[in-house]
Amino acid sequence: MSRSRYLLRKGNREAAMPSSTYKLFAKAMAGRKQILCIYDGYSRELCPIVLGHTGGQEVALVFQFAGKSSSGLPPQGEWKCFHLSKASSVQLRDGQWHAGASHRRPQSCVEVVDLDVNPSSPYRPRRKLGD
Repeated sequence: MSRSRYLLRKGNREAAMPSSTYKLFAKAMAGRKQILCIYDGYSRELCPIVLGHTGGQEVALVFQFAGKSSSGLPPQGEWKCFHLSKASSVQLRDGQWHAGASHRRPQSCVEVVDLDVNPSSPYRPRRKLGD
């Protein structure tokens, strides 16, 4: 899916309008919905946990609990850093929310955090869910 980027003025800086994929990930986070998608050619089932930007690109820290992966997927699932431009056929569905058993080290996937499902996020998200 090609996506055009439109720039908006925000104060003294420009920000790209979010892609449709970004909006779906944000919607999934707000409603605690699972995401089904194709990423790097593999069918994935995941829950997005942190959403934002790294190096000007839309990225998400996700917990993949089912589906395929180039490196294989452990039975208990795995944390992944997704570049949203590589995701296609994104669909939301109801189901159990998965966030992994532990978060032992700080995430480095998302440099500028826009949203975090954790209400006491240490990453100072720019928006709260529901905004």
